[in-house]
Amino acid sequence: MPLLMVAIGIVALLILIMGLKLNTFVSLIIVSFGVAILLGMPLEDIVGTIEAGLGGTLGHLALIFGLGAMLGKLITDAGGAQRIAMTFVNKFGEKNIQWAVVSASFVIGIALFFEVGLVLLIPIVFAISRELKVSILYLGIPMAAALSVTHGFLPPHPGPTVIAGEYGADLGEVLLYGIIISIPIVIVAGPIFTKMAQKLVPDSFTRQGDITSLGEQKKFKLDDTPKFGISVFTAMLPVILIAISTIITLIQEMAGIETNAFLSIVNLIGNASTAMVISLLVAMYTMGIARNIPVKTVMESCSTAIAQIGMMLLIIGGGGAFKQVLIDGGVGDYVAELFEGSTMSPILLAWLIAAILRISLGSATVAALTTVGLVIPLLGQSDVNLALMVLSTGAGSLIASHVNDAGFWMFKEYFGLTMKETFATWTLLETIISVLGLGFTLLLSLFV
Repeated sequence: MPLLMVAIGIVALLILIMGLKLNTFVSLIIVSFGVAILLGMPLEDIVGTIEAGLGGTLGHLALIFGLGAMLGKLITDAGGAQRIAMTFVNKFGEKNIQWAVVSASFVIGIALFFEVGLVLLIPIVFAISRELKVSILYLGIPMAAALSVTHGFLPPHPGPTVIAGEYGADLGEVLLYGIIISIPIVIVAGPIFTKMAQKLVPDSFTRQGDITSLGEQKKFKLDDTPKFGISVFTAMLPVILIAISTIITLIQEMAGIETNAFLSIVNLIGNASTAMVISLLVAMYTMGIARNIPVKTVMESCSTAIAQIGMMLLIIGGGGAFKQVLIDGGVGDYVAELFEGSTMSPILLAWLIAAILRISLGSATVAALTTVGLVIPLLGQSDVNLALMVLSTGAGSLIASHVNDAGFWMFKEYFGLTMKETFATWTLLETIISVLGLGFTLLLSLFV
């Protein structure tokens, strides 16, 4: 019965969002109330559960998400992202242009959220394709693959960050293992899959595409942008700080060294929130003050970044509220009982649940958070690595993006594709990333 109530809630969510065109956040809150009542939760506890889920999720994420948005905006507005992209293009040369786009998109994707990276890089991809007379999709698929992988697997992106917070996983471990699986996935889903797509839907590689909806793009003379080294350093600084802290902590555990003042400082600096604060302060200098940009202008960029992510924060909070209803309503315990004694790997189960929810709901974030609510009680029965659980849940939440996902329509319209071509390129691309993500995570589980 509890799973039936969840199914009714998911169908209701689909009707509210797709049928009635209701705002996703509002729909999530309505469904959270409805499912709580259907699950027989005491009426006086429902509001508290929803507030706890919303507050608990945002409490962990808001700082990292907000600072990350500001960091990305400063790098974009200063022209740092354009410098990174064009430097890779010039270094790799015309013959290896796909690898240039993949490399640039991966570095930029770590600093920028998926939609921001897409809007920033697509005009650059269009300009390169015109100059070199190659298909825009030939460059567009590797770009989308790199952005999607960083979005799905690497903190400080909201998906892996919020899942790690809910599971209680170490964010540094998630980052370390995420990078290990991301590199081969990007190679396969980018340049290698592009060759396959050219055989599947050759006509899609003749499309002209249309980016007029993106409006007037800010253009920079390359000499007026920050240098390549400082641009990459600023974009990668959060990852560098978190990674250093994680490696030192792993060495400490392996060597059996007791915690001391130095290690405490390292852990503080390597905490995701602290790393983002330090990175933002560095970006204010490297992307602003050092280039004689007034502090007022730098602050305007930060304010704009926060305004742009407000609704996304609410949607993540709404997903957290729904997740908490599933936990407090006993659905998670019911799933745990259902799989008690099962030989199925929790990693595979988390991926499977997230994949089903992603295909049903469209939103990767909502699918991931709902999965967390169902899977958390299972973790007490297993000694599975929590960082790998984060990656498998993230992988499942990426699968088969189709008509109920905004990313599907963005890719279709920007590259001028038909529905069939979008399914054969974008939907298949996301599915390959998801399945490879599961495969590499299971492989890693043999060693960690």
